[in-house]
Amino acid sequence: MASQIKSHRRFGGVVPEVASRHHVEQITYCIEEALQVAEVQKEDLTAVAVTYGPGLVGALLIGVQAAKAFAWANQLPLIPVNHMAGHIYAACFEQDLQFPLLALVVSGGHTELVYMKEDASYEVIGETRDDAAGEAYDKVGRVMGLSYPGGKEIDRLAHLGKDRYQFPRAMLHEDNLDFSFSGLKSAFINLDHNAKQRGETLSQEDLAASFQASVVEVLVTKTIRAAKNYPVKQLVVAGGVAANQGLRETMQQKVEEQLSETNLIIPSLRLCGDNAAMIAAAGHVEFAQNKLASLDLNACPSLSF
Repeated sequence: MASQIKSHRRFGGVVPEVASRHHVEQITYCIEEALQVAEVQKEDLTAVAVTYGPGLVGALLIGVQAAKAFAWANQLPLIPVNHMAGHIYAACFEQDLQFPLLALVVSGGHTELVYMKEDASYEVIGETRDDAAGEAYDKVGRVMGLSYPGGKEIDRLAHLGKDRYQFPRAMLHEDNLDFSFSGLKSAFINLDHNAKQRGETLSQEDLAASFQASVVEVLVTKTIRAAKNYPVKQLVVAGGVAANQGLRETMQQKVEEQLSETNLIIPSLRLCGDNAAMIAAAGHVEFAQNKLASLDLNACPSLSF
């Protein structure tokens, strides 16, 4: 219905104030167009689901206030949805979820492993201790001079290059399921800076391939380890970075080799980034369990599971 990517591209990333203003401008039109495209009337609706966190507080506030006003005006129950839960439930559009399952949620703001014994039951068993994987992609993309968002272009270049620059695989062999990408980001920046100081030109393709190889190896290795420690029926990879072809291909290969009894689900590309469908899916589960919110609901930018 609406996208802010072109606007944020001018600044090389998301500017919170700009994002909030775009939400104000577009949200009413989005609601009206969604009803028209779905060919439903307001009277046909059962409830209103809304993301209330985590995320940028300004954008969240616009969405929450609009949802509360719409729910009140149409006398509909309000369903509060965790944004990260939405990413996980995007997988249900591919096939029915079976529990217990493990989800790798990897995006611009989050990188975490979530164990689910049943619907709407979340246990974070691993998470980043500093930067998220998607944040590292965005920063590296800016250093390379790529347009925002840089992740897609890094992925494309990586398939054309070779892994010949040595970048760290932080915490890869530590006895835990946590992640760290700040060291990788710093190592990339230092390599690029030192090369420029010496007047050297580094291969964009090889830089992308080397950086992506480091990120993907850590994500896949930790996820496979978690799936072995927490036997699950399904493994879900979700979030914006789940659109990365290198991650999708490597995860598929390693699951087939090491977790032959586990069913891997990765949402289609259009469901990996932030979207309303995934919030509706998570909201459906919350509604079935009667987890509703009052009109006092507020945005919670630091919300966790």
